[in-house]
Amino acid sequence: MLIGIHPTVVVMGVSGSGKTTVGGVLAQQLGVPFADADDFHSPQAKAKMASGHPLTDIDRAPWLARLADWLAGETEGCVLACSALKRHYRDVLRSRSPQLCFLHLAGDPSVVTERVGHRHQHYMPASLVQSQYDTLEPLQPDEFGVAVDFTLGPEPIVEQFLKEVQ
Repeated sequence: MLIGIHPTVVVMGVSGSGKTTVGGVLAQQLGVPFADADDFHSPQAKAKMASGHPLTDIDRAPWLARLADWLAGETEGCVLACSALKRHYRDVLRSRSPQLCFLHLAGDPSVVTERVGHRHQHYMPASLVQSQYDTLEPLQPDEFGVAVDFTLGPEPIVEQFLKEVQ
């Protein structure tokens, strides 16, 4: 595996897996822009999740389109923190950025549930963590990416990822 001169990486995983933190570290190390997919959600989608209801694929479609547009517009490379739980979602993101590489932060649901339960000022309740694991489709062999245990910590995760893709 090899990420190119203009690396475009999606740090994926369930809520609370560390996508934003790891994505920020990775973007800084690569010297590329960083965005959090949460910032692309509509107010209606955030309100739905805050009320304890998971988003449907129909809810996610415009969000995924906005993310794909952002990725395609960052021609010098970028890092996006995004759940990208289903293969179909990753396919939408790849549709505009074919060389997209994924860093899947994988690990124990109980650790994530505890992390999310300690968050304040976030719309995603801990009660929805299991629904994310139920939805999660791990990277397939034909998808360019690496799964890394999210409990390693941000710097070791980035180090392991870069060793495997460069």
